[in-house]
Amino acid sequence: MMLPLLSQSAAPLLVPLPSAHLLYPSSIHRWSQRGFPNPNPNPSLGCSTLRRELRPGSTASHLCEREALTLDGGSLSVKESSLEEELWAAVRLRVRTFYEFKTESCGIEDYTRYLTEREFEALKDRIAGKRIGLKRVSCINATLPISPFLASADELCSACKFSNNGEERVVVGTLDLNQCLRLTDELTGKRPEVLGSDIMRAYLSNVCVAKELQRNGLGYALVSKSKKVAREWGISDLYVHVAVDNEAAQKLYQKSGFVYENEEPAWQARFLGRPRRFLLWADLTQNNLRLSSLRAFNFR
Repeated sequence: MMLPLLSQSAAPLLVPLPSAHLLYPSSIHRWSQRGFPNPNPNPSLGCSTLRRELRPGSTASHLCEREALTLDGGSLSVKESSLEEELWAAVRLRVRTFYEFKTESCGIEDYTRYLTEREFEALKDRIAGKRIGLKRVSCINATLPISPFLASADELCSACKFSNNGEERVVVGTLDLNQCLRLTDELTGKRPEVLGSDIMRAYLSNVCVAKELQRNGLGYALVSKSKKVAREWGISDLYVHVAVDNEAAQKLYQKSGFVYENEEPAWQARFLGRPRRFLLWADLTQNNLRLSSLRAFNFR
């Protein structure tokens, strides 16, 4: 949690494990328990963190590479949002990005709606401070107005549009900023090594960019905004998880000033049924955050 963006706290991937909403357990049951068609991680994405459930803490960015529209950033807005209609559009983008369903399967529309509603309620609960272990959560979205420019992205506009003050816009990128000590089923950051580190530490999750608009710097814009918000919260150390084989996401985070801190053991990744991950860290205390990008970004 961005380029076919983002994975990590929501990049896309899975196995039938006990269900969980983004960061914390939710009411989504195992596929077999509900009799819903089993969604397949999108093989064309080749991204890091797909699991068969949307798990914000599980992945933070869904970054890959594919052909995309060229964006004119003049009308782009990247900001925090708690508007329910916009949150719904953001969740639609996440489900759309992190899952690939067999179109011939029965009940796909109902199941997609079910997933979206569950994730929407979980996101609202996190933002409202109703989830134990989370000090604060913000949903940061990149949006564009409906325009002729998006004419070739009709399905995106239909699925991810919302209305704000009479203007129709489309969520084209999204991520969550989570102020907490740790994320569920993820490596825990070590900094700062002081009492109350949960107040000064934050994680990115559920990072994704619409496939039609990847390679337009949207992932970088989302991460940059999240760093600005984190600094306003008093965060000194920002973390993100990324799959070891997601080179596009790694390059984005390197450009954004993240460096390697730790990595998940292979046995844990196998147990959780997902690709192994790196834990990346960015120092937000520097006057010039770009200085951190000069550090060695050594992945093993």
